[in-house]
Amino acid sequence: MQRTIEIRTDDLSGDETRRLVAFHLAGMHDTSPPESVHALDIDALRDPSVSIWSAWIEGEIAGIGALKTLDEARGEVKSMRVSDRFRGSGVGRALVRHIMAAARERGMTSLWLETGTTADFLAAQRLYEGEGFTTCGPFADYALDPFSVFMTREL
Repeated sequence: MQRTIEIRTDDLSGDETRRLVAFHLAGMHDTSPPESVHALDIDALRDPSVSIWSAWIEGEIAGIGALKTLDEARGEVKSMRVSDRFRGSGVGRALVRHIMAAARERGMTSLWLETGTTADFLAAQRLYEGEGFTTCGPFADYALDPFSVFMTREL
């Protein structure tokens, strides 16, 4: 049975969202050296340049994803995390598609992202590739890093 995924704008005030953000940050620090962790904490996610959404299934938080405005034409996908309980259920794909739609509505013409290179990030890389992202070089303030892969797609 297909469960309905509800995506909501999130203000980061709920305990469930805050716990998932903390879990995401801990996971990034477990798999990458500190200088290679580019995940945003709660304060950074509250920056006016960032919009964050949470995905819910039957009243339970299933994932989070954010869009950071780089400039008028470009946005960056940030803080993508699916709760372990909901991996493989389409939550990540729903969030990426929601972020792409939001970027288009804002007049952006491209999206960019940074993700990890270790085996823990292979599913994320495949998800992004499946949604039309291709590898590219560093963008914005990023630098070459053996723990980072950079991707982009036109909208």
